[in-house]
Amino acid sequence: MEQGGSLDRALRAAYRFLAVRDRSERELRTMLAGKGFGKAERETVLAKLREQGYLDDASFAGKWARNLAVNRLLGNLRIEMSLREKGIAENAAREAVARARRELGEEEAIGRLIEGWMKGRKLSALDEREKRRFFQRLAARGFPAGLIYGLIKNRQGELRHDDDGE
Repeated sequence: MEQGGSLDRALRAAYRFLAVRDRSERELRTMLAGKGFGKAERETVLAKLREQGYLDDASFAGKWARNLAVNRLLGNLRIEMSLREKGIAENAAREAVARARRELGEEEAIGRLIEGWMKGRKLSALDEREKRRFFQRLAARGFPAGLIYGLIKNRQGELRHDDDGE
């Protein structure tokens, strides 16, 4: 009877954990292990949750990638790293990022970040130190250096051109 009670406790703990947000299978397995549930109990709970549709790594990866790409404005590198840390396979992580990028591309995300950070200032007015810090902030968010450099250079040119026209 103790095994059944333990299994019920493990299932209730998993439901509570999933009630906060969707989780990957690895996250759930780790949480259950941390709470002292045995391997057999963990695997039984995970199988039941998969069967009920509460545990689906492909669906989780898509939702997580979209959240990080569209809401948090992170670059592909950071998103893929986050998915891999959560136990999502490399190919599945790339596919999830690609789906999220159909909604908001990396260039557009960088543009939104630049607009928000500049707060009405002109990019051409930044000194080299400020541009370097800007670049580092974008790189830390997981955007590729070439894309950052190209967009900053392009936006500076656009702003200079607009300034000349006034």
